[in-house]
Amino acid sequence: MPAAKQPRQQAGAISQILRRVRRGSRDVIDSAVSQLFDAAVHPDGVAASGEYRIDELAQLAGTTTRNIRVYRDRGLLHPPLRVGRIALFNDTHLTRLRLITSMLDRGYNIAHVHEMLSAWEQGKDIGDVLGLEDAIAGSWATEKSQRMPLADGKRLIDDDAAFDRLVGNGVIKLDDGDAIIVRPKLIEAFNEIRQYGVGIDTLIDIHEQVVPHLDEISAILVRAGVDQVAEKIKPGASLPADTEVAELITMLVRFRTQAVAAVSATLASSIESTIESVVSEMLTEYVEKAAEQ
Repeated sequence: MPAAKQPRQQAGAISQILRRVRRGSRDVIDSAVSQLFDAAVHPDGVAASGEYRIDELAQLAGTTTRNIRVYRDRGLLHPPLRVGRIALFNDTHLTRLRLITSMLDRGYNIAHVHEMLSAWEQGKDIGDVLGLEDAIAGSWATEKSQRMPLADGKRLIDDDAAFDRLVGNGVIKLDDGDAIIVRPKLIEAFNEIRQYGVGIDTLIDIHEQVVPHLDEISAILVRAGVDQVAEKIKPGASLPADTEVAELITMLVRFRTQAVAAVSATLASSIESTIESVVSEMLTEYVEKAAEQ
């Protein structure tokens, strides 16, 4: 299989898995998340089986009283029951607090947690709120495409032949008389480097040489994520528990984030090392020639 096609086909495999999950249990994501959310965010409908002071609540939830006060101030926790000067929390607070802690541990920030909890309370579909399918099987690009009139797109490149090449390799798309810059950060980098005398054709050549190698790296990383999911969700077999499916999806989202960060750091380190080596060779050659004169 050509390397360039592997990431797309493997991303398609993830999408198929998610579609199978939906066929097997239409509300699997909602059901999984609701097991965590319902008792936590619907306090009026949940009977408490315990009452805790703030220090007891913190100990049970594995957090601190300071964090609890922060979550209350940010609207993440409902107010406690006041008995005189004593604030009493119940199991609803404990469930919600454990959920908040878990979400923060998974990499969400307080604003995101607040948004998701608020959306759930307002009755929105949690799948839409989290954007799980888009986060996993949709566009993972960190840059957003830019649409502009065709004339503006050509003016941005300032080279008709180069513009056509960029259309040919998918960096730019044409749609209804407009130019869609699919990779605006790439074009921005091209234009900045061109100011130092590097030709646009040279930059496009470099891009076309690099992409297959990046696709190979993507194939390796995506395959690892797909294999992990495929171990749990197999054709013909019954679906695992909703909570396990939700955990797999969370793993994929975090895997994506960490994989991008790790590859970026490795690439930066490799480029730095290569630059040092090349500069060292150039200086050595210069010194040697200078000594011969």
